[in-house]
Amino acid sequence: MKQLLILLLSLLLSGAAHAHGGEDHGDGAKASTPAGATSFSVAALSEQFEVLLRYEPLAGGEPADLRLFLSDYATNAPIKGAKLTLTNPEDAQLKWAVTEQEPGIYLVEGEFPANKPYSFALNIVAGDRADLMLLEGIKVGEKLPGAATPTAGAPSLFFSWKIILALAGAFVLGIALTVLLMRRRRVAALVSTSTSAVYENHA
Repeated sequence: MKQLLILLLSLLLSGAAHAHGGEDHGDGAKASTPAGATSFSVAALSEQFEVLLRYEPLAGGEPADLRLFLSDYATNAPIKGAKLTLTNPEDAQLKWAVTEQEPGIYLVEGEFPANKPYSFALNIVAGDRADLMLLEGIKVGEKLPGAATPTAGAPSLFFSWKIILALAGAFVLGIALTVLLMRRRRVAALVSTSTSAVYENHA
């Protein structure tokens, strides 16, 4: 009886281990865009300026709106009234319009022709200061991390059903063993009664 219970326990533990076998414990989220983020971001620094480019998922061949944040490197103060010119090393024909929305916040409008990585060469003129900075890793056509597909949970659901079936089987087997033990006890009781009766007759 104990050996049978140990066997059932080992089977259940084995099923639970298989249920976790399909999980990916690796680091699926990229460092620049953590899981759960609502936008992508690219940053660049120079001795004069700090630039942050933020954008929602982009698609090739569709209008693109990006937000560019420009600040002073030493004081982190937003820089207003800067003249910004953006070009793409991958395609010099692309044109971008830059509009200042708030001090230090600029709207960049244009269009990426294809779903592939792009970069911006950013020319900055702010008062008597000027600089040329490179913003790399603009991911056109890429989805945000954490957007799981509907089928992602199917393996775990399948294994959970296997565990439920194993538990149900163990329950049914336990009932069968209980019935068998009760029958053995009845037989043993009958044998004991019969032996007592024979002993009394001989006496």
